[in-house]
Amino acid sequence: MPPVGDYAFLLGEAFGTDVVARATGGALSADDAGDALEAAGEFAAEVFAPLDRVGDTQGSQLVDGKVRTPDGFKEAYKSFADSGWVSASVSEAAGGDGLPGSVTAALSEFWNASNAAFALAPGLSHGAIRALQQNGSQELRDAYLPKLVSGEWTGTMNLTEPQAGSDLGAVRTMARDNGDGSWAISGQKIFITWGDHDVADNIVHLVLARTEGAPEGHRGISLFLAPKFTLDANGNPGERNSVVTVGLEHKLGIHASPTCVLQFEEATGYLVGELHEGLAGMFVMMNEARVGIGVQGLGIADRAYQRAYSYAHTRLQGAVLGLPEGTPIAGHPDVRRLLLSMSSRISAMRAFSVLVGDVHDRAEEDGNGALAEFFVPILKSWLTEQAVAVSSDAVQVHGGMGFIEETGAAQHFRDARILPIYEGTTAIQSNDLVGRKVLRDGGQTVGRVFALIREQLAALGASSDPIAARIVERTERAVVSAERATQTILGFGSSPRDAFAVSVPYQEMLAMLIGGWMHATIATAVLAHAEQSDDDTRRLSEADFFGAHHLAQVHALAETVAAGEIGV
Repeated sequence: MPPVGDYAFLLGEAFGTDVVARATGGALSADDAGDALEAAGEFAAEVFAPLDRVGDTQGSQLVDGKVRTPDGFKEAYKSFADSGWVSASVSEAAGGDGLPGSVTAALSEFWNASNAAFALAPGLSHGAIRALQQNGSQELRDAYLPKLVSGEWTGTMNLTEPQAGSDLGAVRTMARDNGDGSWAISGQKIFITWGDHDVADNIVHLVLARTEGAPEGHRGISLFLAPKFTLDANGNPGERNSVVTVGLEHKLGIHASPTCVLQFEEATGYLVGELHEGLAGMFVMMNEARVGIGVQGLGIADRAYQRAYSYAHTRLQGAVLGLPEGTPIAGHPDVRRLLLSMSSRISAMRAFSVLVGDVHDRAEEDGNGALAEFFVPILKSWLTEQAVAVSSDAVQVHGGMGFIEETGAAQHFRDARILPIYEGTTAIQSNDLVGRKVLRDGGQTVGRVFALIREQLAALGASSDPIAARIVERTERAVVSAERATQTILGFGSSPRDAFAVSVPYQEMLAMLIGGWMHATIATAVLAHAEQSDDDTRRLSEADFFGAHHLAQVHALAETVAAGEIGV
């Protein structure tokens, strides 16, 4: 069941204001967003979700050089695009509806929870739209943006090559100037998500390539647009471009998503942005993708949790300590612990995804731009790593049946495993956090985060509720530990190996602290209610549990950070 009610709470009151109204200058409200989310939830549950298992078992297939998606995918995608869900998450400047980031985060969770493999297609299109809108010429924008925004065409991101994974400076695909405004692109790209398919009329590939005589390394890379079908005089798909799908990867999960090996054979392409500035243009798309993949982790985690919750509340097995005969396994203390552990993490991550969307919406305000950039690697790494952990816990709740494919729990675990890897591994995110976000500004932005947390604790501390008191006390101690660890990182400035050897534990520490902050934020809003609903009671229990079981990890991780690199 899509968590529409939780989003109504988060968008409308949890952060002390209607964040939708604030982001849109009053043009939309949280209530308006709620109507859209109700419709999106119905679409996700009725159209996408039934195809999740179909996609997993059938997978996409390469037949006679063409990719064929699983049964029902083509029709579902057309319905998705025709319903306006692609354009809903696109800025008005690019021709979309311009829903704020806090709302598009919710939409993304719904699509990914219902069918993560399917959701990758529009997610990549959104990144391509942003990159093209920000860097493309007016001619390219006019030719390609309208159909991308409508969903009639889809977009891809072509970075990786056999010898160039995380090191994009090793890219060897070449682009030769044809002298007529077009380029001839030659080379092979691998791991191209939705690189070929049959659900849309055209595919717009954004491709990193070198030009003749370009400098070596990152500075010699340019960004090009190469469509699957070149356009005719009327702007419609015409002749097939020389982009050949030479293989599909056989993967652990997300089977329905066609992960392609593409061969560019003098394919016609067009320069996007300035020559040799390709990485800057592609990073626009990559940042969009990193936030999207983070929220994909949230979606898979919640779907896994909901499946485990349903199973635990219907499965009878053994006498439950202190409870009547016939109580399902959800009453066992450790199963209850697992379920509350899962839901407390999911609620914290969901609140953080709304916060990140809102901060990005207000990035032009003083200091918010740095804060928005600071949050991206934490969101991506935390939510994706937790998707693996939560989906593993969901298998555990099912017991032996979780290891059996028919229950569906195993699919979520398999689908989640790629998330901490693609669009930048957890280590890459953590190195970015430490190197570009903490060391580069001397800890100013992370210091602002600590200050914001303390502001929230001061507000919560006004309550006489004992849970509030525990949250404040635990979180304040966690902030002190995180400040100490940050000073350690800053002290490693002259010894970068020490800093980067513990960048992942440092990121994990900040993520747990932010989770505590989110629960303090939620609890403050809940305790302001004259009467508490069942959802309010659940939220307070989750906040209390998170503080005792997850926030406590901050102190141990701070000790790990202090050790630096060991065993050199």
